[in-house]
Amino acid sequence: MHLVLYEPDIPQNAGAMIRLGACTGVAVHIIEPCGFVLTDARLRRAHMDYIEHVRLVRHAGWESFRAYQAETGGRLLLLTRHGETRHLDCVFRRDDWLLLGRESAGTPPEVHAAAAVRLRIPLPPALRSLNVAIAAAMVLGEALRQTGAFPD
Repeated sequence: MHLVLYEPDIPQNAGAMIRLGACTGVAVHIIEPCGFVLTDARLRRAHMDYIEHVRLVRHAGWESFRAYQAETGGRLLLLTRHGETRHLDCVFRRDDWLLLGRESAGTPPEVHAAAAVRLRIPLPPALRSLNVAIAAAMVLGEALRQTGAFPD
């Protein structure tokens, strides 16, 4: 399983997802450019010393990531409020790549088009979205539960 951050804007969210990856044994991929410097103090404060326990892979851009993902294999699943499939209705696989967009702008059309599945978390109609790190935790938790891949 892989957790992928597309051009993240907020270091605290990226740090929280790095910590999530460390605690669940899931690799974290960051597609650059980021809206912050990866050595930013706020990022360090959010992930604390957990970065030592996560497989963190940086990609120079979308094309670089796609080439890496194609070599590695697995399905690309995009978490988006425009998703057709509820995350609870998805049948996850151990080699899935869970992709989350930028906090400020989501992902561009070419990223949407590349996803095998576009997932949404059901919310009340009047609300737009959850915090990206919370959304990542909810969907990753369901994926790990389904695949029996939570660490012991």
